[in-house]
Amino acid sequence: MYCVLVDAFLSSALDYDRMFKSLSWPSESWPGTERVEALTAFVEGLGPHLAGSDTAPFTATTKQRIRDKIDSVIFMQCLPLLSRISAEAGEGVRCRESRAAACRLLSVCVQLCDEAVPGRVALSLLPSLNFSEDERPDPGRLTVEVASEAMAVLIPPLSVNYHLTLTILSSALSCIKTLPDALVSKVTVRLLLTLLNCCSDARLKSILTLILDDLCSWHSTDRTPLVTQRTLMCLTALSDHLLKAHSMASGAPDPRLSLQFWRMVQDGLTHRDGVSRKRALYLLKRCVALSEEEGLDCLLSPSGEDEMLFKWAPNRSKLLREFWEDYALVMETLEENQIHVVRPVLNRIDTLIQTTVNDSQASGQGLFHPSWLLCVYQRMFHSENKSLMREGVCHLLELQVLQLPAFALAFSQFITGPFMDALSETSLFHRSVGQSVGDCPELGAKLQVFMATFFSSLSPEHRGCVLLQLIQQLSSKHWCAVPLLFLSQALSKLPLSPLLGIEGLTAVRELMRCTMITHQVLLRGLNTVLCLTDVIAVTLDDVFCFLMHFRADESLCRGTQIWIQLCAWLSDSEGSFKPRIMDGDAANKETVRSYVQSEIQTYLRVPACTGRSEALPDPREADKLAMAVLLCVDMEKSHPGTEIGNTLESLLSSLLDTLSRVSTSVYLPVRKSDKSLQLMLRLLQYGGTPGCQRVGQERGDCVSVAMERLMFKCVDPIQQFILRRLCGELQELFDVERAELYLSVLRQLVVMYSSTPLYRNKIQHYYFPKLIKHSLKILQESSEQISSVARQVTRAVAMASLATISGLVGEEVIDMQSETISVLKALNDYFYSSLSSSSPSQPSLGNINERLLKPQTVDRSSDLGVQGVLLQDWGRIAANFMRDQWICLSFLIKAAGIAEISRAPETLRAALSCSVEALALLPSDLVLPVFSFMETVLPQLLLGEEALCVEAVTLSWELVQGLTTNANDFWPVLKGFISMAFHHELLVLAHTQALTLTATLKQIATELMELSQSKSGVFGVLLEHCCQTWLPTDRGSGDQNDTLFSSVFSHINLLTEACVYGPVFRRDQQLIQDVQTYVEQLGDECAANVIVASDNRDDQFPRTCVLAFLSRLDPTNLQHERLMEELVMALLKKDSDISKSKIRYYGNSLQHRVKNRVWQTLLLLLPKLREEFVSTMVCHVFEAGFCSNQASVKYLIEWMMILILIHSPQHVDSFWACFSMDHEKTKTSICTFLSVLVHFSVIIPHLKEKAAQLHKALDIILQWCFNHNFSVRLYALLALKKVWSLAEAQVEKGVDGLGGLSTVIKSCLNQAEAMQSTGNANKNWIRIQEHFFFGAFHPIRDYSVETIFYTFPTLSELADDEWILPWKFEKLSCFSATPSFPLRNPAPDLSQLQPGDWIQQDKSELDKEERWAEVQKKITPWRLGIQDQEPELQLVPPQRAARLGKLHSALLVVASLIDKPTNLGGLCRTCEIFGASALVLDSLRHVTDKHFQSLSVSSELWLPLLEVKPVELADFLQVKKSEGYCIVGVEQTANSQSLQDYQFPEKTLLLLGNEREGISANLLQMLDVCVEIPQQGVIRSLNVHVSAALLIWEYTRQHLTPGSTEVGSTGS
Repeated sequence: MYCVLVDAFLSSALDYDRMFKSLSWPSESWPGTERVEALTAFVEGLGPHLAGSDTAPFTATTKQRIRDKIDSVIFMQCLPLLSRISAEAGEGVRCRESRAAACRLLSVCVQLCDEAVPGRVALSLLPSLNFSEDERPDPGRLTVEVASEAMAVLIPPLSVNYHLTLTILSSALSCIKTLPDALVSKVTVRLLLTLLNCCSDARLKSILTLILDDLCSWHSTDRTPLVTQRTLMCLTALSDHLLKAHSMASGAPDPRLSLQFWRMVQDGLTHRDGVSRKRALYLLKRCVALSEEEGLDCLLSPSGEDEMLFKWAPNRSKLLREFWEDYALVMETLEENQIHVVRPVLNRIDTLIQTTVNDSQASGQGLFHPSWLLCVYQRMFHSENKSLMREGVCHLLELQVLQLPAFALAFSQFITGPFMDALSETSLFHRSVGQSVGDCPELGAKLQVFMATFFSSLSPEHRGCVLLQLIQQLSSKHWCAVPLLFLSQALSKLPLSPLLGIEGLTAVRELMRCTMITHQVLLRGLNTVLCLTDVIAVTLDDVFCFLMHFRADESLCRGTQIWIQLCAWLSDSEGSFKPRIMDGDAANKETVRSYVQSEIQTYLRVPACTGRSEALPDPREADKLAMAVLLCVDMEKSHPGTEIGNTLESLLSSLLDTLSRVSTSVYLPVRKSDKSLQLMLRLLQYGGTPGCQRVGQERGDCVSVAMERLMFKCVDPIQQFILRRLCGELQELFDVERAELYLSVLRQLVVMYSSTPLYRNKIQHYYFPKLIKHSLKILQESSEQISSVARQVTRAVAMASLATISGLVGEEVIDMQSETISVLKALNDYFYSSLSSSSPSQPSLGNINERLLKPQTVDRSSDLGVQGVLLQDWGRIAANFMRDQWICLSFLIKAAGIAEISRAPETLRAALSCSVEALALLPSDLVLPVFSFMETVLPQLLLGEEALCVEAVTLSWELVQGLTTNANDFWPVLKGFISMAFHHELLVLAHTQALTLTATLKQIATELMELSQSKSGVFGVLLEHCCQTWLPTDRGSGDQNDTLFSSVFSHINLLTEACVYGPVFRRDQQLIQDVQTYVEQLGDECAANVIVASDNRDDQFPRTCVLAFLSRLDPTNLQHERLMEELVMALLKKDSDISKSKIRYYGNSLQHRVKNRVWQTLLLLLPKLREEFVSTMVCHVFEAGFCSNQASVKYLIEWMMILILIHSPQHVDSFWACFSMDHEKTKTSICTFLSVLVHFSVIIPHLKEKAAQLHKALDIILQWCFNHNFSVRLYALLALKKVWSLAEAQVEKGVDGLGGLSTVIKSCLNQAEAMQSTGNANKNWIRIQEHFFFGAFHPIRDYSVETIFYTFPTLSELADDEWILPWKFEKLSCFSATPSFPLRNPAPDLSQLQPGDWIQQDKSELDKEERWAEVQKKITPWRLGIQDQEPELQLVPPQRAARLGKLHSALLVVASLIDKPTNLGGLCRTCEIFGASALVLDSLRHVTDKHFQSLSVSSELWLPLLEVKPVELADFLQVKKSEGYCIVGVEQTANSQSLQDYQFPEKTLLLLGNEREGISANLLQMLDVCVEIPQQGVIRSLNVHVSAALLIWEYTRQHLTPGSTEVGSTGS
């Protein structure tokens, strides 16, 4: 129409100058789109007239003037308008439409200008393409997006200018590297594709080569995810030019021959971004299709040097095609991220691997590079679905191909990199289905086999470096304890060979320091590390420096398996270690003995004293040397004829000489004496670790005995030296640490000679009294505010000395002698005699909680830097000073024979107030002595000072709660608090006279139980203490026991909760519990089990503890009897509350477990209950039988009923009455009572009138044999069969009343048997008769702890963490088993059965199929979607819709990628209803499809339809974008916008993806925006028609006008 109007206008010979002027606009203004389009039409209409034909109305002069006008339009209209659009910097409708119109005008103008004009315009646009984030925006400068659109219209006329074309190409490639993500795809599509489309064949090849080389070079130098993402985007956009049929001889670049290209593809396949993965797979499929089409013969790299990742051979085309189709199927399916979708195709991985192996073995040079398989595994490892990650890890661990050396080496970098990263995921180590608690996780066991196989398959020259890389990878990130444990175990299975040098030991040391520092060391890998060490590459000093990082109190201790193996390894390697270089010369081969002797000499060689105070030497030197000495001695101990005493004496002669002179040599440097004492202390500590004694090392171990004998020779000089130093010589800040060393040595010596009277008497009569007197003298000196260093340090040392002595006397290491008692009375007077009564109600004790003053000056003769650090830590020194006071006070308050001044009420009250104050002042880890003091004081003050006692207990509990995140301090403080707050005397008094404290303790107990839900083991500590308090194992007098026991009634809730305790853990918590159990079951194999004290924090411990308590209750004791009856009623109420609650409980839920625990406890207590009480509870038991119960609970209730009828047969009438109750809501619950009758043979011997009871049973059973419910009939039939067998025996004996029923019952049984003869009914009839409860189980014979708590749970499919193994009861010394209630089941029948329930569904043979099932192949090669067709578009005329006056929106819906007629038919209907402008299909033939028509319901008659083939989509989208359309895709990408937030432009083109593959990878970069639909479910995708309908409606909703027709609901 525009052309007709312009021709008519120009033919009228009007003034074109005036026309230009009227259509133009001022350069600073922003014209409307219509005005720009009018000018464009006018200039375009001038084209034919300027072409130079003879019929043209214009002269040459006129033509030139018109061209000048057109030039003016470019520079005065177009470019300023583009600048204005850039200044807006927005993506609004106005900007988009104006930009499209301006670029259209520019495109028309440059076609009519001189040849030089496009070049001038391009040069003016180039600076705008060189984007820099640091550069300030120029007001007149175009944005990159606007500049690229303008440059795209200039490229066609510039194609002849090769130099300028290359300049534009260089700028475009630079933009790809520097632009933000949102702009990269736009520049790529507009510039690169336009440039390639306009080039001739010769130039096209050179430009493609430049682009490919530039992208490959960029990726090779910067192989990051961002670079991979952008290079793949470019390659996909250019794939139609790069990957089309051509021969290698044509000179065009072939990316298939580029190693870097395939590295980009592989990086893309494992990329975190889903779009990048899609693009990489698209390129791979294009390459495969092209190679097959061309018959490419590509086996070697063109250079002959680089490896080829992709190969093709025409003679093996079928094998290659099948391999890559399977590969694409696996990679596409992995995108689903749902294990039930992915698992069926994982067998294709095995196919891929086998194909690769067979090909490699057959040809010697395989067609399939192993790196493609690694991409599959890495994709699985990156999955957000942990189950899928676990599948991938397990699959790799079972790879048999890794037994081939070539594949093992190819996989080595992957194993030490991504595979190690995947193994760091803790959740992978959960127990598999079928594994029991304590078993090694399936993944852990597989990992052990894998590591041994993998390293054995590597060639010897590669094993060492691969192992080193693996260890270095471990230390490069933080590992959790669980993966680290199982990986260490796996390394311990490696075949022994010299693999690691000094670098390996350094790497392991770093791993110990950086990674394992926060974990309790549970490693077996230490021995492996050393056994894998190449001894000729490391020195003995390297080895012992490495061993220094293993703590003796956690892992490396004498007597453990690790220590024994270490000694054996050192003996085997003796003389083979690398010599040390000393003083510049290499020494001869060193033995362990010569090394130790040399190190001791070096250790004790110190410089002369300078007169300045020195810091304490680093104790780690002593640790290393002590370990070396003991290892050397234990090595030589195994040699025949070795005298340990002589060996030790020769090794330690230098040390013993120094120690013997320590008190007499005036010139002995302090540093030397300190180092000798440090070494002596470590030798005594490491030589006889108590942990080792627990595993069988006797006190008389020859090494420890010999060590003590040597040290006895130096006891006197050491004690004299220490006493002298402690009595006034320690006055510097450094001396605080030095005093700790001296007191530790003194304590170790006292413990060592505690059984030697000579030395013990000397220290009791002389040393201790002297030290106490001196310390008291220091403390009693004038209390003026003297803050000098010497004054404060001597006070700290004095208090620490008194605390050490008090601790030794309190632990009864030495006896209380008269001399010691007399001086301790003075210490008692020091604390308590200064009682001041400033307030009668609040007396205070001046010397309790006395504080140290922080020194203000520092001695200039000392090391100022180090002393400054000590001053900064003065708070810890002051805290220790106060802690030491409370150690003394705790000892004095408990010691017999001390003055009674501390027992006065007002003194106790003041002391308790001071203890409350101390809790607020002391750090939480130092409060144990305060708790110990309060434990003694609280019972004495409770009656008169209850409020103060409550305050003390409450504050103490708050302090404990604050330590929950500090595992190191929490448990000792918790135990100290419970011993104090729940002290037996306190419980007795509170129960009777202190109700406020009782309420406080109840609240604390409740909070403890709540805390135990998140911190395992807390409740066990409380319960163990209370049970031992209420019912001590060593019982005293009867009255005293009853008094202690009476307090239990205030805490009946505690016992009730303990009976049902056992939280249902989250999977992560359960994993930790399982691994701890597994580690414990390793026994001596794990050093930590030997050394570290095992705190019983098992979640089942509270239950086993309370059950042991209940087992010891005496039914003849009235208080015990009362407790059991109250507990039974509380448990029955708990069961009833769960049954009556509206919450439906499922198998193994918390409600199910609680009910199960309730009835287990009731079964245990039943024999101890009075018959009168049983009569009151029997109704509750029968009522429970009518509830809907899980199978395990049902069996326990039935067993309970049977035992009640056996022991109390008078309740049989109540039992019969249950069959006549109306329980409509629980009809099948009658099965519970019928199950009891199955065991009537056990009950009837205890009943009176047996014949009448049999008759009654038969009458009742017969009524239920014809019930409409199948389960009820089945139970009734089984009961009838069992009871009738008893009746027949009675009939044979001639009992009256039963013979008449014989015919009826027999016919009933025969008929019932016949009814059960076929199908599932027969299977269920057989299964119920074989069920354990009705077959092997005997209610009386099998009554045992094992049956109730272990066998029944296992057979009734209760979760395995509910099974309590019998050995857990055996570990408890307080458990009381009796002949009537044994611990273990005497009969083995039940334990030999398998778990199961007769009501389970029948399993068909299909369930036994292999895990990996074959699936239908759904992969569709990309080329099948491309068909040769004419490029013309066929438009369906919209005349019908126009005749009806139907309005259309500007929405254009493109569905060319959709191939299902049903989706297209529904989509057509949706588009017509909501007034889309047109629907684009890949073929109009869909319209005649019956499936299409069934859903479109004739909507295709009223909707304009377009046909655009998939191969034409790229060009079609380009055209629509130039028309101002915004291209919107429905796709989930990293930059997707949510549908609820996105505002649709009026001119919107909605591009829909394929049902399976989504939007093609080569079209993604053409999208202006990706919109995704917010989802909340598990399924990650909607049907494409549903997705499109949601977006079309949202577009329509946003653009509805008030006058438009409402869209109503439409029916079918």
